[in-house]
Amino acid sequence: MKYIEEFQNPDLARRLLDDIHSVVTRPWALMEVCGGQTHTIIRHGIDQLLPDQVELIHGPGCPVCVTPLEVIDKALAIASRPEVIFCSFGDMLRVPGTGRDLFRVRSEGGDVRVVYSPLDALKIAQQNPDREVVFFGIGFETTAPPNAMTVYQARRLGIANFSLLVSHVRVPPAIEAIMQSPSCRVQGFLAAGHVCSVMGTREYPELAERFQVPIVVTGFEPLDILEGVRRTVLQLERGEHTVENAYPRAVHPAGNPAALAMLDDVFEVTDRAWRGIGTIPDSGWRLSTRYRDYDAEYRFSVTGIHTEEPAACRSGEVLQGLLKPHECEAFGTTCTPRNPLGATMVSSEGACAAYYLYRRLDITTAARETSPVA
Repeated sequence: MKYIEEFQNPDLARRLLDDIHSVVTRPWALMEVCGGQTHTIIRHGIDQLLPDQVELIHGPGCPVCVTPLEVIDKALAIASRPEVIFCSFGDMLRVPGTGRDLFRVRSEGGDVRVVYSPLDALKIAQQNPDREVVFFGIGFETTAPPNAMTVYQARRLGIANFSLLVSHVRVPPAIEAIMQSPSCRVQGFLAAGHVCSVMGTREYPELAERFQVPIVVTGFEPLDILEGVRRTVLQLERGEHTVENAYPRAVHPAGNPAALAMLDDVFEVTDRAWRGIGTIPDSGWRLSTRYRDYDAEYRFSVTGIHTEEPAACRSGEVLQGLLKPHECEAFGTTCTPRNPLGATMVSSEGACAAYYLYRRLDITTAARETSPVA
């Protein structure tokens, strides 16, 4: 398949690895921002093939994982109402809220439906004018434009029984928050290519300069990741800190003008809570005043819900790059994909799910064999 198989070529991968091995002279800690990149790294063992001096830290780039518990509880409250058809992508249905998830709501009689596009939810609203249809709009800059377009279309078509439960977050403020943390060890970033395909790269040079860190935009195939690592390590070894685009087949520096215009029309920037991390200023979007009638939080009066994370779940530390999934006491024991404590074990982009799926047994077994308690 074009642009897939070419970027999984093992011979080219070995050449890139040789290049990285030949230039690295010091320990470096790099963070891949996107959960899709994390899964590529763990699935292909890229972190194990890199020089010992290069550590990959998994960042908060999983949209399901960073959706805060209070927003999940708001979704549960709305989905439980008899007049509501609650629509969501499938990976949100198993994310635990306080005591239950959307699957449980559905089993208790709630009309919860899996859709593959927000426009599917809008069509359901057209077909059911006597019901309230809510779409769960989560994610980074990548999924925000189609959700904005759906609200725009609902208003244009006069579909009044549709609304959006919004939990959109933005990457650059998260990078800023990570770099300002006293416990931060990150020295360079692999930025998410799909985010930059929408937003462009204009927000990153100021961050790279202020925090003296290279930021390299990368894709999601093995060669994309290796090329991103190679460029980042080269910058670090040279004492440089610039923004590079290693994903030019998808990313233009100016981004997608039509998508940006739609975002500016429908959304406005706001502070946003991140699950396990806390509130990051200006790190999210909400519906702008002119589209406030389509905001499910206000339509169903669920703005006052406040929650606390379960103490046993350390997903917040995983999302901040402070803890590797297998270092959590609950990993693979009381927390599994069938019985998740947090969203990082549920999502197809979650770091905990990646470790469990691709190499749980060898890591946990080795850890137990070397433990003095074992």
